[in-house]
Amino acid sequence: MKKKVSIISLLIVSFLCGQSTLLTAQNRPNVLVILADDLGYHDVGFTGCKDIFTPQLDKLANNGIVFTNGYVTHPYCGPSRAGLITGRYQARFGMEINSTYSPFDLYMGLPLEEKTFAKRMQETGYRTGIIGKWHLGAAAPYHPNNRGFDHFYGFLSGGHTYFPEQVNTIIPLVNKKGKPNYGANEGDFYPLVLNNGAGEFNEYLTTALSRDAAKFVKESDTPFMLYLAYNAPHMPLQAPKETIEKYKHIESKERRIYAAMIDKMDEGIGMVVDALKESGKLDNTIIFFLSDNGGVATTGYNKEIFSSNYPFKKGKGSMYEGGSHVPFIVHWPNGVKKPRQFEGLVSSLDIAATAIAVSEADTENAKLDGVNLLPYLQNEVKGSPHSALFWRASEGKGWAVRTSTSKFLLENKNMALYNMELDPFESNNLIESSNLQRKKMANLWNNWNANNQPVIWLQANAYQKKRLEMYRELHEELKVEALKRTPKTIE
Repeated sequence: MKKKVSIISLLIVSFLCGQSTLLTAQNRPNVLVILADDLGYHDVGFTGCKDIFTPQLDKLANNGIVFTNGYVTHPYCGPSRAGLITGRYQARFGMEINSTYSPFDLYMGLPLEEKTFAKRMQETGYRTGIIGKWHLGAAAPYHPNNRGFDHFYGFLSGGHTYFPEQVNTIIPLVNKKGKPNYGANEGDFYPLVLNNGAGEFNEYLTTALSRDAAKFVKESDTPFMLYLAYNAPHMPLQAPKETIEKYKHIESKERRIYAAMIDKMDEGIGMVVDALKESGKLDNTIIFFLSDNGGVATTGYNKEIFSSNYPFKKGKGSMYEGGSHVPFIVHWPNGVKKPRQFEGLVSSLDIAATAIAVSEADTENAKLDGVNLLPYLQNEVKGSPHSALFWRASEGKGWAVRTSTSKFLLENKNMALYNMELDPFESNNLIESSNLQRKKMANLWNNWNANNQPVIWLQANAYQKKRLEMYRELHEELKVEALKRTPKTIE
C-alpha cells in the first residue's frame, strides 16, 4: 500500500528546494565589464607599452587570460557598444553609425526590440548597473533604467568634459576664438545623470565614475553585473596637472595628457578591484576589460598622433586591424586557474553570451551572435570560439571578414586580402593573386550580410515617415487626454 504524503511534508520539501535554488543563485559569479574609450592597442603595459604605466590592468592580465586576437564589432563608439550590450552584430538591427544626443527623438537609439544582456540578467535576480558613457539613445525609452539597468550614473551622450567646473547647459557652438566647441551639440557639457535625476559631479570624471563603481560593488548583496564604461582616454584630452607631471619623459604634449588619462583610469580600476577584495567578491567576479575600438590614428589638436595601435595598421574608424583589434582580457580567480594567452578569435559579442550563461538567463529568441566563453576559459574546449568574425559600417561602405587564416576587407573603395598567419599586420595585399581564397571569403561575407538590416537614420524618407507617424499618434493621445480634462459645457 502506498504511503500518503502529508501536506506538511510537501511544504518542507518545497521549502528546502527553494533554499537550495536560492543558495545556488546567490553563488553565481558577478560580472564586471570595464570598457575603455578610444584606447590604443599598444597603450597598456600588458600589450607592451613602456611609456604609460598601467600596473592595475597589468596585474589583472598577468593573473587572467589575455585574448591576443580579441576584437570589437565596429571601429567606433556607438555601434561597438550596441554589439557589446546585445551580444548581436549591430548590423542585424541597423545600428552601425553613431546615434546623436537627441533627447526628444524616439527613434534615435538602440532599437527597443533589442534586449540587452543586462535586462536578461536582471530578470534572473542580478543587480545591474552602468556607470559612465551610454551613447545608445538619449530619449526616455532608451534610458539605461529602461533597458535593464537598476543603477545608472554617467552621461547619455557620446562624450563628456572631465572637469566639473566646465559643466554648462547653455554652450555656444563656437568658443571665444571662433573655433567650433568640441561636443557642443552632443551634451558633453551637461550635468551628469543619476538614474532619473542629476548626479553629483565634483571631481575628475574618471575618478568620480570609479568611486561610484566601487560603491556599487561594495553595497551589492546579490550577484551583480556592472558595466563600467569609461570615456577615458577619449577626447577632449584633459587630465589633472599632477598626473600629467608623471609623464615628463614623454616628449609629445598631447601624448603626455593622453597617458595621464589612462593612468587615472588604471588608478580607478584599482579602486574597484580593492572594493571587490574588501567585500570578499573578487574571486567570484568575472572581470572583462577591453576598448570600444582602436586608438585615434589621425592627427589631434596640434596635428600630433597621440595614441598607438602598434603593431597593427591604422586605427579608430578603419576596417584594418588597428580599428577593432583591441586590448582584451578576462580575470576570474574561481574560473581561470592558470594565467595564459588565448589565440582563438574572440569578440566583444562573447561578453553578453558568457554573462547570460553564468546568470542562467533565458535565451529564447535571443539570436545571439556571441559565444559562451566559459568552456574555453576553463580549458574544457580547445580551438577558436569563432570560425569567422565580421564588420560592416554605413550599410557596406566599409566591411571586413576575418578567419583564423585570412582577412578580406573593403575600405575607401579599395579591397584587400591578407594571409593572417604569415602577415597579421596586413602588409602584403593578395587581392590580385589569390582568387580562390578571395571567392571563399566573399561567400562568407555575402552569407552573413544577407541577414543584416539598413540603417534607419540613413533612410531619410523612411525615417521622416516614421517620425511623422509617431508625432501623429502622440498628438492623438494628447488630444484625448486634453478632452478628458476639459470641463463640460454648462447648459
